Amino acid sequence: MRIPEISRRTRIICATAAALVLACVAVLVVPVTREGLRDAWCEATGQGCTRLEDPRRDEDGASGWRQRLTPEEAASWGNYIALGDSYSSGEGAGDYAPGTAGEDGCRRSANAYPRRVADSFDVAGNLGFFACSRQRGASMLESVGERDSQIGRVTAHTSLVTIGIGGNDLGFTSVLRACMVRVPLMESTACRDQEEEIEKRMRVFDDTLEDIVGEIRERAPDARILVVGYPRLFPTDPSGMYYTLAPDDQEWLNGKLKEFSTRVREKAAGLDSEIVEDRQTGSVEYVRMFDALKGHEVGAEEPWLNGVLLGGFAQGVQVDHGTFHPNARGHRAFTKRILRQLEEGPDRALYAAQATLDSAGPEVLAGELD
Repeated sequence: MRIPEISRRTRIICATAAALVLACVAVLVVPVTREGLRDAWCEATGQGCTRLEDPRRDEDGASGWRQRLTPEEAASWGNYIALGDSYSSGEGAGDYAPGTAGEDGCRRSANAYPRRVADSFDVAGNLGFFACSRQRGASMLESVGERDSQIGRVTAHTSLVTIGIGGNDLGFTSVLRACMVRVPLMESTACRDQEEEIEKRMRVFDDTLEDIVGEIRERAPDARILVVGYPRLFPTDPSGMYYTLAPDDQEWLNGKLKEFSTRVREKAAGLDSEIVEDRQTGSVEYVRMFDALKGHEVGAEEPWLNGVLLGGFAQGVQVDHGTFHPNARGHRAFTKRILRQLEEGPDRALYAAQATLDSAGPEVLAGELD
């Protein structure tokens, strides 16, 4: 005897009935509210998930539901925390905050890109400007848990983090010194003799950056983390000597910065890919600065990057701390790049935990920056 085929319509009716039963069972264990019923139906059927653009939970379920946001929304719902070294604090840009301009100060400038970004990009909370001159990535990790830790200032309701770090880990100040402190115009391999040591430091920093991002994400898993790169120091085709630096020395220094920038960009992209693969919230994004000062490098007619600055003649000629650092116009160029990244976002969807968004009230945001 032939068993009649079950029609497609019958199968749909049966599936819908089963889903209704599941939804009714779910109601017994969730609050009986319109949102609770909608979430139960969403989980049971995968349909009707209008409240959430993507109904999936985080891989570990830690934050529950997550909300899809535009790039600007994803960066602006909380506080903005600015971390990093002298290229982020604004050393060389002048107009330093009281108490930060001394020999051991952080030299936080009112012209630095964190200040400019905060003035131009409207976040729900406020700016926590903690970048500090001479900061090393390795030291940032060593100081976690201490009172003056930069990373420790990142909290759960941080929606945006900018961090520029790595130059001091590579020892670029000492590299430049070794390149320049030699008899002028004399053939020398002083720069290239440092190649092997610089390569070693770059490999070490790969792990340092990964650990820094991990520490930040542990504290602010919903934040957009913008890793800010470094600019090229000299023109692409140097026309002559700069102090004791021959054109090929300038090109070599540019090349090392470009190599470092590429490594950091690739590391940031890899860390962001892990977020996507694990269905987590937040992001890690690289902001390219290598050519941000194009046409205005050291030695240009209108430089946006300081060359050698001399000062402190009382105890002999001393080089000012702002040497080879962006000036106020350089930080204006940095700001444009960062604002563009904030507006465009990465080439993927951005999410934040619904519970975090719901709890990000004005008092909570202010309290986390006290």
